[in-house]
Amino acid sequence: MNATTERETAEYRLTAMDRCDSCGAQAYIAAEVNGTEMLFCAHHGRKYEEKLRAVATSWHDETARLIEA
Repeated sequence: MNATTERETAEYRLTAMDRCDSCGAQAYIAAEVNGTEMLFCAHHGRKYEEKLRAVATSWHDETARLIEA
């Protein structure tokens, strides 16, 4: 069988080396604000999401990786 799952084809750009700007945990969210990329763990990304989305030019969310089997 040659079925390819979504999980196998997903390409993530954030790695374990990318750290949250608030606490240093692994980053799963990247937001670009005024030309600067800000990285956040899932907790801080959700905490600041409403305010960040209002000013961010891009929002990249990989938090779905936390619930993959």
